[in-house]
Amino acid sequence: MKCLILAAGYATRLYPLTENFPKPLLKVGDKTILDWLIDDIDGAGLVDGYIVVTNHKFAPHFNEWAAGKSVRIDVVDDGTSTNETRLGAVCDIQYAIDSLGLDDDMLVIAGDNVLDFSLQQFVRYAADRSSSCIMRYYEADEPRLHKSGIVEVADDDRIISMEEKPAEPKSHWCCPPFYYYTREAVASVREGIASGCGTDAPGSYIAWLSAKVPVYAMEMPGSRYDIGNLESYRKVCEEYKGITR
Repeated sequence: MKCLILAAGYATRLYPLTENFPKPLLKVGDKTILDWLIDDIDGAGLVDGYIVVTNHKFAPHFNEWAAGKSVRIDVVDDGTSTNETRLGAVCDIQYAIDSLGLDDDMLVIAGDNVLDFSLQQFVRYAADRSSSCIMRYYEADEPRLHKSGIVEVADDDRIISMEEKPAEPKSHWCCPPFYYYTREAVASVREGIASGCGTDAPGSYIAWLSAKVPVYAMEMPGSRYDIGNLESYRKVCEEYKGITR
């Protein structure tokens, strides 16, 4: 299994911190955000390669960081240099697949979240089902539902429907940016793009895929800290205690 980390955004809401530095490499406690994620995932022993897809502006920072890691990390530069010319998450996934000839099961995650639970639980959940999977968490706040990927699920966790940023949400189950693609799903990303699935939000491809094959949604076993602006970054630096569950 490969782990693909999405890190091609420009984090404009975190300026000036991220004007010339990538958000995933900001420190939270004694580690970067990416180190928290990779160090945890690698403990499961199920991932045999890591890929960070980023933009041309930040690629040198990621190359320098990757050179100091004990696991192999391939940094893929998508060639963009501004927020206005970014490819979008799904196109970045396809770009990485093409660049490295990826043909394997794949864990796809956003590189700008920290978690208080181990992602190893999700990796094992997906491996047990041998199907593409996502996570879900209950969101009570109605306005936030309009800004998220929303999923309906059956009793066995199978996705019934999924929609990014719906005008009329069908449930209170939101999807954080953590996905497991089977090898077959990796091979179908190009078809999804050609069929018109959205490409900006990473969940758009899973929404398309779940209408064609069974995809399952594990209930998130803890909390995530989404670092979207300076205030949320300050808060996570003050409150985060590491992986506790």
